[in-house]
Amino acid sequence: MKKQLLSLAAIFIIAIFSNNVMAQNTATDAAAAKATIIAPITISNTADLNFGDVIDGTGYVTLSTAGLRTSDYQAFSGTQVGTVSVASFDITGQATYTYAITLPASATLTETGTDTMTVDTFVSDPATSSALDGSGNDVVLVGATLHVISGQTVGLYTGTFNVTVAYN
Repeated sequence: MKKQLLSLAAIFIIAIFSNNVMAQNTATDAAAAKATIIAPITISNTADLNFGDVIDGTGYVTLSTAGLRTSDYQAFSGTQVGTVSVASFDITGQATYTYAITLPASATLTETGTDTMTVDTFVSDPATSSALDGSGNDVVLVGATLHVISGQTVGLYTGTFNVTVAYN
């Protein structure tokens, strides 16, 4: 009987210790959840693209982002250039973030009647992407090429085009 009691005591002790060992089958810990809200990127037109005064003819007039006009025909009238300006856009957003610039393929300028001219080969400075400065600001300048066809109606031709910026 002593042997049986001793065996039962041994089994009881083993059962107690094995239950304590099995109590460590799961563990839990916590992690923090975070999010940082950044300033949205915005674009604001501050100057329009203006090729200035152009003489009727057939060819093109290109306006670089530096404001330099060139042409493949006699499109300019000496010192009477009219108003010439590259398009300018203020970009704002999260300081030091980089962004991409998307330019249109083409735009149409229309005289008050029905005559049109095409603008294409848009270029920008910076070219395809840039970074906002430490205050979250940048400037994008845009030039393009105007296609002139001989016999265009004399008058003011106007149209619009879109420049898009997006965070990289």
